[in-house]
Amino acid sequence: MNSLLIVDDDLEVLDLLKKFFVQHGYSVEVATDGASLWAAIERQAPDLIILDVMLPGDSGLILCQQLRIRYATPVIMLTAMGELSDRVVGLELGADDYLTKPFDARELLARVRAVLRRVDERRPASQEHPRPLIDFADWHLDVTRRELRSPDNVMIPLSAGEFDLLLVFVEHPQRILTREQLLDLARGHSHEAFDRSIDVQVSRLRRKLESDTRRPAMIRTVRNGGYLFTPSVTRR
Repeated sequence: MNSLLIVDDDLEVLDLLKKFFVQHGYSVEVATDGASLWAAIERQAPDLIILDVMLPGDSGLILCQQLRIRYATPVIMLTAMGELSDRVVGLELGADDYLTKPFDARELLARVRAVLRRVDERRPASQEHPRPLIDFADWHLDVTRRELRSPDNVMIPLSAGEFDLLLVFVEHPQRILTREQLLDLARGHSHEAFDRSIDVQVSRLRRKLESDTRRPAMIRTVRNGGYLFTPSVTRR
């Protein structure tokens, strides 16, 4: 049973969503603001967080940014703001998906399932097998633990979306991948998203991997082509 943490200051929305997801086999905790969110995580770390943007105190955007620093838990953001720029901000801060209010609970359920499925697909079927370790340009990616370490052995926090995208790159090194291919490989053929979301995730990865984001050496943009991951990759 997957566990969800739903954060919204609208008690009616919380009640409806909790009942809906419990009926579909999920364990659900709820929170109404940042303080209750952190308290809920301390009690039990959820598999996924559904986070409203408009909250009292720290906004959902601020909380999402703080979550990304501390945890790799997937985050789906809810907002009444439907402008493309607002969605881009949410993705820039580490959200794995974005849904605009009002929405159908069945669409939110489908998005929750899709995000959790992507996370599960990246986990080895058995922990008895050796842990996949991938090296590139003195960086180290532990696939099982979903951990990225810098050449100085510093842990670099990644959102679920950033991890999925980096894994696609290291699995297809020195090959030009279009935005459509990156969406399909990182999120699945059924996922509907706008191309800008991939650009945002690439930008976030560059800030964590590149010494100079204005002249990226690892993830290069190929004009009218897509992106190219340049380092050679070895597995241990």
